[in-house]
Amino acid sequence: MTVLYKIVILGEGGVGKSALTIQFVNNHFVTDYDPTIENSYRKQITVDESTLMLDILDTAGQEEYSAMRDQYIRSGQGFIVVYSIISRSTFEKISEFREKILMVKDEDDFPIVLLGNKCDLETDRVVSKEEGMNLGKHFGVPFYETSAKNKINITEAFEAVVREIKKWNGEGAAAAGNAPANGNANGANANGNSKEANGASAQKQKKKGGCSLL
Repeated sequence: MTVLYKIVILGEGGVGKSALTIQFVNNHFVTDYDPTIENSYRKQITVDESTLMLDILDTAGQEEYSAMRDQYIRSGQGFIVVYSIISRSTFEKISEFREKILMVKDEDDFPIVLLGNKCDLETDRVVSKEEGMNLGKHFGVPFYETSAKNKINITEAFEAVVREIKKWNGEGAAAAGNAPANGNANGANANGNSKEANGASAQKQKKKGGCSLL
């Protein structure tokens, strides 16, 4: 029987939560859509040789729907929290989203992945990669810069939240060992160390649209 993981996407309105989700599920970039209230998607994926089903809840970012977030959060087993690199206000709200997750879950920690979306819009950037990396490091969570438009680090982000859930559930050290644990698109983990001690990973990086690719 396929394992089901419930993933909740959180972030301010306009950061691209729906575009990220639809790109991951349907391999399609949407440019025009109505503001989301709540949409649910399912996709089967294989992570570290384990096949599982993701139940993905794309939530409203608008303030008028904030009262619904407790319900979303209670249902989630893992969270992808998103800001836009072209909007500092959305970045500044990230701590609030994380605190809300921890409060509702009544935990000091929980499976979370941090995304800085719209990294294809490099000329409009107002939040640096270093700021995103440092926030991920501070929270001890994986961080990626993503582009829904160019499909950069989308699959990697969803795989990362699966690994975080597996680690949280204690589902084997092997899964944790294969993960970019507390990592990010620039190849550093939450302790600021290189993913590979010899620095080989840094040599493998490529760049596209302002986003670092591994």
